[in-house]
Amino acid sequence: MKAFAALFGALALAGCGLTPMYAGGGNAAVAQGLAGVQVSAIEGRAGWLVRNALVDELGMSGQKDVPSRYRLDVRLDDRLESFALLSNDTVGRERRTLRARYQLVDQNSGEVVVDATAGSDAGIDVVSSDYATIAAEQTALENMAKDVATRIVTNVALRLRGDTTQ
Repeated sequence: MKAFAALFGALALAGCGLTPMYAGGGNAAVAQGLAGVQVSAIEGRAGWLVRNALVDELGMSGQKDVPSRYRLDVRLDDRLESFALLSNDTVGRERRTLRARYQLVDQNSGEVVVDATAGSDAGIDVVSSDYATIAAEQTALENMAKDVATRIVTNVALRLRGDTTQ
């Protein structure tokens, strides 16, 4: 019975039209397209973190021979808000948000291929140690930068693969 269910599941999956995005590894069309994306400089510490995460996610590290076909322009909005006042009028919690507006531009035609946003947020406990609070804020920013970069690259990969539904 289990063998029949597995066979039926395999046939149903094969018939649904799903194909692996990175089939073919580094030689796949999507991987080559992502390697051809040049990431513009992004302002600030958050920008530096997001840009480095994007370069890592796009697979551009060490690939000098792939011509750049697209340019990725990113603008960030990084906010740190305090809330949850305690009885002694001190802040008990902070919320950090990182929002990115990005455009993928075809460098040959100047056409904007993707114009979208991505974001991430994190809650931070404010403790009596300033050092611990600052460390938590920085760690949250590093994690959010990676998350935003992953969201951007996933959307760009879908577009390069040919999916127009987002």
